Amino acid sequence: MDPEKLKDTARCVFDALGGAMTATMIHLGDRLGLYRALFELGDASSEELARHAALSERWVREWLYQQGAAGLLEHRGNLRFALSEEAAALLADEGHPAFGAGFFAHLPQQLRVVEQLPSAFRSGIGLPYDAMGPEGAAGIERGLAPWFRSLLVPTVLPRIEGLVSALERGIAVADVGCGGGAALLAMAAAFPSSEFHGYDISRHALALAESNRQSAGISNASFRDPTRDRLPADPTYGFVTTFDCLHDMAHPERVMRAIRSSILPKGIWLIADIKAHPSWEENVEHNPMSAMMYGSSVLTCMSSALSEPDGLGLGTLGFHRELAEQMVRDAGFSSFESIDVDHPVNAFYLVRP
Repeated sequence: MDPEKLKDTARCVFDALGGAMTATMIHLGDRLGLYRALFELGDASSEELARHAALSERWVREWLYQQGAAGLLEHRGNLRFALSEEAAALLADEGHPAFGAGFFAHLPQQLRVVEQLPSAFRSGIGLPYDAMGPEGAAGIERGLAPWFRSLLVPTVLPRIEGLVSALERGIAVADVGCGGGAALLAMAAAFPSSEFHGYDISRHALALAESNRQSAGISNASFRDPTRDRLPADPTYGFVTTFDCLHDMAHPERVMRAIRSSILPKGIWLIADIKAHPSWEENVEHNPMSAMMYGSSVLTCMSSALSEPDGLGLGTLGFHRELAEQMVRDAGFSSFESIDVDHPVNAFYLVRP
C-alpha cells in the first residue's frame, strides 16, 4: 500500500464527511433564519446574532465557528462574522436568482429515504417524489423557484419569437411537471389574458401549488393530476413548458407523446432540463458538480424515474441533448433547437410540432 495515496484517499473520504456536516449546518442556518439575521446585522458576534435571532448564544457560537471554518462566512476579527455580498445572494436573499439555500431545505427528507434505498437496490424499483413528504415538495420549490420567479418572464420568454405577444392576447398554457407552481404562477401573473394549467403527479406539490395560487390571488391558473385529468387529446395549448422534470419521469416518452397531442400546430414547447453529456467521462470532465448530481440521482431523480417497474430511469445527468432531440422527434415533433439562456445548471430547448 502506498502511504501517500492512503493519505490522499483518506482526505477525500473525510472531506466528503465534512461536506455532509457543512450541508447540515446550511440547512440549520436557513431553517433558523441565521443567514437572514446576519445579513440584516452586517457583521456580528455570537451574542449579537443570538439576540437578534432569539436563539441560545452557545449554540449560535458553535454554528458560526463551523461556518467560518468552512469558508462560508467572513471572519472580521474579534470573533465577528459576516456574509460576503456573494454569500448573501446564495444563502440569505430568497429573491435573488442565485439563492441556493432552498436546495438544503429538504435535506432531512432526502437522508431519511436512505433507509428505504437498500430494498430499491435489490428490487430495482425506486421511490416517488412523494416519498419525501410535503417538506420534499416545498424544498424542491425553494430550490428551483428563485431563478424562475426572477428571470423566466423578463428574460427567457422574450427570446422566443412571437410568444410574449401571443400570451398578451391570450392563449392556453400547460406546465407539465409544475411542482409547487412557481414558474406557472409567475407567468399567470404577468399574462392575465392567458389561461394556465399546471400538471403534476405529486399530491404534495399540487397542494403546495394550490396554496401558492390562493396566496397570490391568481384566478387564471389551475392545477391538475394527470393520472386523473389527462392532457387534452386534441390540440389545445399554444405554449407548453417542462421545467427540470423530464429526467425524473418514469415514462418521459409517454409524456412527450401526450404533449404532442395537446399542442396546437403552431404551438411552442419550452424544455429546461439539467445540462448533461452522453457519457460519464464527459459529465465528470465538464461538470464540477457531477458527483453531487449523481448522488442526488440515487436519492431522488433516478429513484423517481425507476418508481415504476418499467421506468426509463434516466436520472439527473441522463437526459443529454442528443437523447432529448431523439426522443422529441420520436414523439412526433419536427423542430428541436437549443436556446442560449444563462443558467448555471439547466439547458434550454425549443420544440415545435
